[in-house]
Amino acid sequence: MTFKRALKLLCLAVLVLLVIVGLGPARWQPRSGLGWEIDHFAGYLVVTLLFCLAWPRPLAVGAALVVFAAVLEALQAIPPDRSSNVFAALYSAAGVILGALIADLSMRACRRFGASRNT
Repeated sequence: MTFKRALKLLCLAVLVLLVIVGLGPARWQPRSGLGWEIDHFAGYLVVTLLFCLAWPRPLAVGAALVVFAAVLEALQAIPPDRSSNVFAALYSAAGVILGALIADLSMRACRRFGASRNT
């Protein structure tokens, strides 16, 4: 198994874990102690960077993860001990967007400076 394939499987496992934690009992949610806003933002930032390593199309990855975060937050209205929060979806989307932009800029810089060294 190649590293890329293992990374893609890890990303899919992270998605499944996010769904389980997001829709499971509230006590299953890990918290950093910094506030749910930071937890959502930083969590999705890291997840986005991980996904961009596996699939090097940051803008497409970002768009898909923004939709995923919004749908997951909307689905949290279903369990009786959970509630859906539009601000949580916005913090998650902001983390995804920043992660996708960081990945996109990093990839562009690597291509640009990597190509200039070879000439």
